[in-house]
Amino acid sequence: MKQNMIYAPIILAIIGLIFMYIKMIWVKKQAAGNEKMQSISKSIKDGALAFLAAEYRLLLIFVIIASLALFAISQIVSTTSIMIVPAFIIGAIFSALAGNIGMRIATDANARTAEAAKTSLPQALKVSFGGGTVMGLGVASLAVLG
Repeated sequence: MKQNMIYAPIILAIIGLIFMYIKMIWVKKQAAGNEKMQSISKSIKDGALAFLAAEYRLLLIFVIIASLALFAISQIVSTTSIMIVPAFIIGAIFSALAGNIGMRIATDANARTAEAAKTSLPQALKVSFGGGTVMGLGVASLAVLG
């Protein structure tokens, strides 16, 4: 039984990603507001994604340098495995993916929350917390998998 416990976090992370996807679909189905709200939301999203693209360029440089350093350490220190390099790279990829998912849903939820607030504060909170749930589950699930 103990040997099978290693799979529990992986299974729970996959369930978290599935729930995240379902919640993301729900948030995107909410009314996005009038044309002006959608235009502002699109501009914010475009700016946020441009920022992420710049961040990812810097992240790539850092990952390459850190991976080379980890490789060198794995060759020098006998108790360190070379597998630390792919583990680090996979972790960096999953971290970047979590940030991307989070930024996309946060910008998608903005106008939808504002639109929902026109009619009902509880509905606006549902949409807002739905967007936050997507980000939280994405970060936590991908952190466990990465």
